[in-house]
Amino acid sequence: METYTTIVRFFQEGGFFMYPIALVMAVGVAVAIERYVYLSRATSTNRKMWDQLMPALQSGKYPQAMSITAKSDVAICKILNYGLMRVKSARRREDIEMAMEEGLMEVVPRLERRTHYLSSFANVATLLGLLGTIIGLIQAFTAVAHAGAAEKAEILASSISVAMNTTAFGLIVAIPLLLVYSVLQSKTTQIVDSLEMAAVKFLNMVTEKPRTEGA
Repeated sequence: METYTTIVRFFQEGGFFMYPIALVMAVGVAVAIERYVYLSRATSTNRKMWDQLMPALQSGKYPQAMSITAKSDVAICKILNYGLMRVKSARRREDIEMAMEEGLMEVVPRLERRTHYLSSFANVATLLGLLGTIIGLIQAFTAVAHAGAAEKAEILASSISVAMNTTAFGLIVAIPLLLVYSVLQSKTTQIVDSLEMAAVKFLNMVTEKPRTEGA
């Protein structure tokens, strides 16, 4: 209970700028949770779809594989579907590769969507904290100017302590957001790398395995 009271007092003494920083924190947490769930799900579904497609791809049953990829919105299916549509008409390996690169360019923005906001939110929280502190210091020195000589030191010390609350809160919000941003960026990079690896494996299978027209 004492900890809760301390937190409430800390927030109340920080002044107006504590509220926009809290709003940035709330939006940042919401984005972080949504992105983490989305990327975790993408990792799992990509792996499952790859395992499901492997038997058809390895045996050269591309129509059967295409029937699966065409109905799915999973990232790896989008990419492989571009490649599978080019298998019949392509004369060179590079033609299929370019088709899948087109699919990758369509998929990657969905994986990276909103993640960059976390870095921006961290910067905004820090700047709001500094702005709140500066305004608090201006108010503190204004109050000291109209105070008696005996009260000036006490008022100044108290006002500066309160003004620093916004900077502290801004950093408390910014540092975790930056850490989460790094984690999500790393997770996104791993997914993109796995998609590129799957595309290369598919290209190798296309050039090495015979094609079977039947499903």
